[in-house]
Amino acid sequence: MSTNSAPARRHPPHVYRRRRLMVLLGLVGVIVAIVLVIVRPGASQGEEPSAASTTPATERATVETGTPTPTATPTPTAPPSEPAAADGDPCSPEQVTVEAITDKSIYEAGEQPQLSVTITNTGTNVCVLNAGTKVQAFTITSGSEVYWRSTDCQVDPVDAEVSLAPGTPISSTVPIVWDRTRSGVDTCGGPREAVPAGGASYHLSVSVDGFESESSKQFLVY
Repeated sequence: MSTNSAPARRHPPHVYRRRRLMVLLGLVGVIVAIVLVIVRPGASQGEEPSAASTTPATERATVETGTPTPTATPTPTAPPSEPAAADGDPCSPEQVTVEAITDKSIYEAGEQPQLSVTITNTGTNVCVLNAGTKVQAFTITSGSEVYWRSTDCQVDPVDAEVSLAPGTPISSTVPIVWDRTRSGVDTCGGPREAVPAGGASYHLSVSVDGFESESSKQFLVY
């Protein structure tokens, strides 16, 4: 007894189209891989990229030519030379200005005036004078009467020659404090008499090494 075999089952057309597309994509992938092997044979063998390709563009010229990058060399500077304390010719009267200075113009009760001096070379060349306490004289007057002198009871006076640069004033480093009393060579060892206050007007004059202040400095004491 013979039997007829069942006819082969046919798939829908879209199934065959999908299979043909997969085969085509596989062929394209093989071709691309072959091209990459030909163009970059080193890459297929796992070679490391060259130093030139990994070196930044700003450094590549130095690496390739072997020329070191120049570095700045610090220029040595000589220490400044300071002139000697008595460097220059003696100061002349026409090139020195002496100014009497007080820290205030009005002093209330209990406030003690602080006295100092400023010396300026108004000439064009450096000159030398003695600015030590041994040749300084501070004088306080009121009207025609002298009330106080710094030289009356001065202790341990010293000489100090200094060079005055043109246009550069120098001033007292430590002011003299006036205790608002009368001075005299006979009052150095005992109490002194207080000067009049209540708004009394006084004038300070200063001389240094024979150079006197052109004008006095007025101040009031209460």
